[in-house]
Amino acid sequence: MSDLWSWSASRLATAIAAGDITSVEATTSALARMDAANPTINAVVDPMPDEALEAARAADQARSQGRTLGPLHGVPLTIKINVDYAGRATTNGVVAYKDLIADQDGSVVRNLKASGAVIIGRTNTPCFSMRAFTNNDLHGATRNPHDARLTPGGSSGGAGAAVAVGIGAVAHGNDIGGSVRYPAYCNGVYGLRPTLGLAPAFSGTAPERKIVSQLSAVQGPLARTVEDIRLSMEALCGYDPREVMQVPAGRLFDPLTGAPCRVAMLAETAECPADTEVSAAIRQAGAMLRDGGYEVVETPPPSFQELVEYWHLILGNEMRAGLGPLMETHGDSKMKAALALLLEDVPDLSDRDSFLAEFARRSTLLRQWQVFFQEYPLVLTATNWAKPYVDDYDVSPGADGDWFRRTCAPMTGTPIIGLPGISVPVGTRPGAPMGVQLLANRFGDRLLLEAAAVLERAMGPIAPFDPIPQAESEPA
Repeated sequence: MSDLWSWSASRLATAIAAGDITSVEATTSALARMDAANPTINAVVDPMPDEALEAARAADQARSQGRTLGPLHGVPLTIKINVDYAGRATTNGVVAYKDLIADQDGSVVRNLKASGAVIIGRTNTPCFSMRAFTNNDLHGATRNPHDARLTPGGSSGGAGAAVAVGIGAVAHGNDIGGSVRYPAYCNGVYGLRPTLGLAPAFSGTAPERKIVSQLSAVQGPLARTVEDIRLSMEALCGYDPREVMQVPAGRLFDPLTGAPCRVAMLAETAECPADTEVSAAIRQAGAMLRDGGYEVVETPPPSFQELVEYWHLILGNEMRAGLGPLMETHGDSKMKAALALLLEDVPDLSDRDSFLAEFARRSTLLRQWQVFFQEYPLVLTATNWAKPYVDDYDVSPGADGDWFRRTCAPMTGTPIIGLPGISVPVGTRPGAPMGVQLLANRFGDRLLLEAAAVLERAMGPIAPFDPIPQAESEPA
């Protein structure tokens, strides 16, 4: 069964549990796919073939002994290189951290292992995981498998590229400003930013995050099917007493059975020019949801631009007091240039009263959205108002920081108030990734998955994509 690498996680888990295939067979196939596809895209920068096969053999033994099997038992997948894996370096794409060896598994690795998953490798990220472009001086550049001229997204660009080509059935990512949803958009797969606190995120090698980051950053999966997103969240939400922000997931990620609801659709906005293909994908998704029984109303939600400006103000000032100096000390040249663009024109809130007053405004913004969600439980809109950026746009001469922030607003602004969102690859075709975003109120994750599943049924399955070599994607 040499094509097992192309199967979904749910199909693999079902077949392994039934004894139709073994985890060793699935893992061997995934590793062969990694050997074949990864040299073109450089998505996996820490391959783990020996450890993966050992874990696969243990998974098969557990099944043969009749042990209880987790939701991802025996399934090969990848994790991002910015979370702790005991005995391996948590590099986060930083040259200075190449020997930062974790002494224990972080929450993500612990929960995935507990679910029976087989980790076959660790995926690339930009330096310090803070760009929408995935390259760094330590591991090099990850290429978009659709078109090497385009960014694979960031910061989970390695994750998005890997799962798009079939290197693992699922890829782990994390999201503080679009870092799961944007790589999903750029690579033509699904990517969920769950509600804050559902999936624990402890990593002992990292310093304690400051409060704004704690209230914005989440762990989430990228996959080629909605069901695989659901299964992955079952696994990622396991309790970890080391995580101080965790809340119980309850039955949010039980098998989907939901009913349609009211949807607010925003396909164009006065806040930013929308690419015509982006608007067309949103309208196409709206038609699919209507066909699925949803009431889709074209009406604007509260301002995305206000959210993204607030994200830059509050997180930017926090970065000046914490991560920013680390980036200036250990960041590569592109990271430093991107940091300058990120902090461009961000007012200084270094005095206590100014910061506390602005931080209090978070409640006002969240309240506006919660009231809106009472009437429209879902919002259908863009992941980004522009098509996937040309790679390294943010460090290119003449990069327009204001335009960049405006296009990013639907994905970058929402984390500051803790909203969940899912990127769905509506409109994607080989060589030209595209997609839309669904947003919901906090703990509305199930609504997101149910609507995404309706779109998936209308679109049909996503097959793993054979990466296009860089030379073939360059203009004639």
